[in-house]
Amino acid sequence: MIWGILKFPLKNTPIRLSGYFDMALTELQIRNAKPGGKPYKLSDSGGLFLYVTPAGGKLWRVKFRIAGKEKLLSLGGWPHVGLAAAREERDNARKALATGADPAREKQLKKHRDRASAANSFGDIAQEYINKRRREGMAENTAAKSEYYISRMGTAIARLPIAEITAPELLAVLRRIEATGNYETARRVLQLAGRVFRYAVATARLTSDPSRDLKGAITAPQPKHYGAITDPKRVGDLLRAIDDYDGFGLTKPAMLLSAHVFVRPGELRHAEWAEIDLDAGIWIIPAAKMKMKREHRVPLSRQSIELFRELRPITGPVGYVFPSIRTRSRPMSENTVNAGLRRLGFTGDEMTAHGFRATASTLLNESGRWNPDAIERALAHGDSDKVRAAYHRGAHWKERVEMAQWWSDYLDQLRKGADVVPIRA
Repeated sequence: MIWGILKFPLKNTPIRLSGYFDMALTELQIRNAKPGGKPYKLSDSGGLFLYVTPAGGKLWRVKFRIAGKEKLLSLGGWPHVGLAAAREERDNARKALATGADPAREKQLKKHRDRASAANSFGDIAQEYINKRRREGMAENTAAKSEYYISRMGTAIARLPIAEITAPELLAVLRRIEATGNYETARRVLQLAGRVFRYAVATARLTSDPSRDLKGAITAPQPKHYGAITDPKRVGDLLRAIDDYDGFGLTKPAMLLSAHVFVRPGELRHAEWAEIDLDAGIWIIPAAKMKMKREHRVPLSRQSIELFRELRPITGPVGYVFPSIRTRSRPMSENTVNAGLRRLGFTGDEMTAHGFRATASTLLNESGRWNPDAIERALAHGDSDKVRAAYHRGAHWKERVEMAQWWSDYLDQLRKGADVVPIRA
């Protein structure tokens, strides 16, 4: 028997059922439900009802009690949420109630988790990690490369919540990079992605690092040495070729200084006038610009000082020694010196910007004149023993000053093309 009160409204006003009717709704009833002057409910079963608003909205609600308190759970609106789907959600809520959980609270928590997950995209966390490393002293050049490697992963991965990224999805990205033959880039992308994932784990936004399952999955790049000329006679040919260079004005002094001071290409490109004391004959490179994150002092020979003095009226007295051709607020392109060498006819396998360091290292060691530790300090190579490293930074300074001048004089000798005599004393 059905108990209730039937209220017969005026003409053109929908019939509204008042009271409790444990009757199942039908799609036809829901479709035909018209808005009235006030909101009203159409009950289904198990506490599920449709809330019809004066504006015509039809919203699903579930009424339940927990700890003696009546509460409502919103399930969405019809027709986006159909009758069958609403009943399924009602049943899920009743199952949660049976375990002592509050389905309304669980829904709110899920909404918060979803919102937080959307904010914690891989791209956002990767940028957060790189910015953190910047604050910790990462060289700007390294930070820029990290941002480049993240960009190689594509916007699809960058926009995904980091907690949703799986190992197969990450592998698919790496496979696309591999397909272009850039095996080294794929390796670096995987390494950086792993660091980002582990940072997310450490900051409680991820439970595990999916990149750890990809060990050995991508092609290992073959070791490739930087092209470098180490034969003294060929070094003379190179220096004479540089003397005849007639391209972009700053490329020639950049190549010559690369030969004389043999710092890393990025350190030369980012050199600033404020770091160079021509009167004292020293260039102090800040730790933030160094690969090993330690300040590096470069003694300048007479030839190096002269090259800097010729540049000062052109690019000084402040800012970058080698500014970009487009703007003085940025250093010259990392490809400038290599492009100059290619223009002179030297292939990448023969000579590179980084190769000037190998040239100096080889010929200085072959000379037999200098302590190997002094040469290593001149090259700013790291020392795993911090106490030993601190000692050697000071112990070989006088020898490094003498070595810098000897090296520039020796380069001049090779450039002049005189008979090349053995450089060992």
